[in-house]
Amino acid sequence: MRRTVVIAPDSFKGSIAAAAAASAIADGWREVDPGAELVLRPMADGGEGTLDAFAAAVPGARRMPVRVTGPDGAEVGAAWLLLPDGTGVVELASTSGIELLGDRRLPLDAHTLGFGQAIAAALDHGVARLVLGIGSSASTDGGTGLLAALGARFADAAGHPIAPGARGLGALASADLSALRRVPPGGVVVLGDVTNPLCGPEGAAAVFGPQKGLDPAQVAAADAGLARLAASVAGQGGVDPFAPGAGAAGGTGFALLAWGAEIVPGAVAVADLIGLPDAVATASVVVTGEGSYDRQSAAGKAPAHVAALAAGHGVPVAVVAGRIAADADVSALAAAVSLTDLAGSSAAALADPARWLCSAGADLARRIG
Repeated sequence: MRRTVVIAPDSFKGSIAAAAAASAIADGWREVDPGAELVLRPMADGGEGTLDAFAAAVPGARRMPVRVTGPDGAEVGAAWLLLPDGTGVVELASTSGIELLGDRRLPLDAHTLGFGQAIAAALDHGVARLVLGIGSSASTDGGTGLLAALGARFADAAGHPIAPGARGLGALASADLSALRRVPPGGVVVLGDVTNPLCGPEGAAAVFGPQKGLDPAQVAAADAGLARLAASVAGQGGVDPFAPGAGAAGGTGFALLAWGAEIVPGAVAVADLIGLPDAVATASVVVTGEGSYDRQSAAGKAPAHVAALAAGHGVPVAVVAGRIAADADVSALAAAVSLTDLAGSSAAALADPARWLCSAGADLARRIG
């Protein structure tokens, strides 16, 4: 009986895109099991690769080039995506994302201005609706950069514009959202991958700030700044800083809620768009994965949604990851393969991810195929 293998990984951040990762896994599987029907459905959850997932899934989608200010203030060449129905898709990762900084971190100064500039470009084009992916942020600025690009004004006690990034939040005395651009007629849908609030022990600064370079003292300062931001906009739309997803992307979720957007689980929206539920329903095996598979992978990340779809149909699931952390729950998986283990070190895996993803595909075909 011919087996149907659905291969639906997320991107391996900073290493290989989701589409290339899926292709490499498929190459390895095919070496061992050439008769299998391989169905590739590269995934995203709102972070890096979201634009590519939409471009691959929607015939007639057009990339619209744009120049924006990156998270470090340097000019960045990016693009937003225009779908045939008039929807504009804009990705934070390619405009204000942490990958744009390379090995650097700008914990207090990185900002989301470029993301807002790309959104403004889509609005200038006349899009009917916006879909925004907000994963992979470099900053903890509460989305003040993006809102400033859309017409908001954030000032200190002297009435001067605050500095970009989390640094400026400490001096924030007033927020004026009255000149914000209108949302498009079809609204704004935000693809998020976390449900954290804006502030507090589970908030943007406390949970995600260290990944962006914040030390403990800076985490406390950034958290206080985000609380100051929430208080400053409290009378202008009544956005709840503890709403699920408000803390996404360093508080960008909160800013977009203040603009009038709706936050939805990114992995669910992308999966529906690319027809993953139907593909999984007829699969014999499903393979998913991402760069680092850990405890957070179960909290809204793409592999968790792929696994949930498969579980709903009783289809076994395997995970391929650059690394599998000690806190990862792999008990329900048919198999889990670490590229670091295959390659002998994380450096070797990162140096040639396609090679080791191919090896992982072959390994899985032997073990569960």
